[in-house]
Amino acid sequence: RAIPLGLKRKLSEFCDVPQECVITAQDASSIYEVPLIVEREGLAEQVLDLLQMEQRQPNLVQWQTMVERLYSPKYTVEIAIVGKYVRLSDAYLSVVEALRHAAISTYGDLRLRWVNSEDIENESPETYLAGVDGILVPGGFGVRGVDGKIAAIKYARDRQIPFLGLCLGMQCSVIEWARNVEGLSGANSSEFDSETKYPVINLLPEQQDVVDLGGTMRLGLYPCHLLPNTLAANLYQQEVVDERHRHRYEFNNTYRHMLLESGYVISGTSPDGRLVEIVEFPQHPFFLACQFHPEFHSRPSTPHPLFKGFMAAAINRTHPLSNLPTPVEVS
Repeated sequence: RAIPLGLKRKLSEFCDVPQECVITAQDASSIYEVPLIVEREGLAEQVLDLLQMEQRQPNLVQWQTMVERLYSPKYTVEIAIVGKYVRLSDAYLSVVEALRHAAISTYGDLRLRWVNSEDIENESPETYLAGVDGILVPGGFGVRGVDGKIAAIKYARDRQIPFLGLCLGMQCSVIEWARNVEGLSGANSSEFDSETKYPVINLLPEQQDVVDLGGTMRLGLYPCHLLPNTLAANLYQQEVVDERHRHRYEFNNTYRHMLLESGYVISGTSPDGRLVEIVEFPQHPFFLACQFHPEFHSRPSTPHPLFKGFMAAAINRTHPLSNLPTPVEVS
């Protein structure tokens, strides 16, 4: 609650600061409401005054609208995050916030279901994923829990559940395709099985002979060219996007023709067309996986297009009369 005027006066006297500089930090249900609270308290005005800067009227209309949507959701939506670090949910903090941003923009009341991918390796995915509106497989490293992620992706593909894969999630979706669509038994990433007969995910070509792996990742911001008339292009509404990367392994182009022949689409590549950045499966309500980390570009008032499209598809799955744009219409 707001600090009473009398208490503000006392704080001003005992702390030797002007009364107008005593700012109430009220409790808020969401951190996203805090900027509106401190603006009403006059914090920005006092800071500009102390710094002898020109007073300006902030335009918080977009932020206010975002907070109003946050507090007035229309649709409950449950998303399963299938990973191996779920016991420490902060490991996926950027992913969670990107999902929240997308939920706010689509009037979604987001519920998260944390699923340890190792658990799915020992039991049916149905046990952990039944009833969810969308499945997200985030990034990671190492073989632990990978088969569980692959099983979750197959579950999403078979049951027409919206799916979004990030980084390792994209690589797992390719392995799932190779094993279960193409019948390439034992297909894998050479990161997990160096002797696999079908290395559908392999080291980047320039790293094939690297011995000292320190500082050799494909790291940072890189451009991605989008194929017109695809889900990715319709979501981004751009021809070229810049996204952040952190990986050493990549789709093996030996299997590119096979992937395309089976109905999958490579909708994003490096500018030279050599590296596969985005794959999608058009015969599905929403099945898209990317090699990069779109969560890092999401903001509360400007959710990332891939997350927004994924969230809209998840809500439309349970609420077909929600009047939300379909993924190809989301901008």
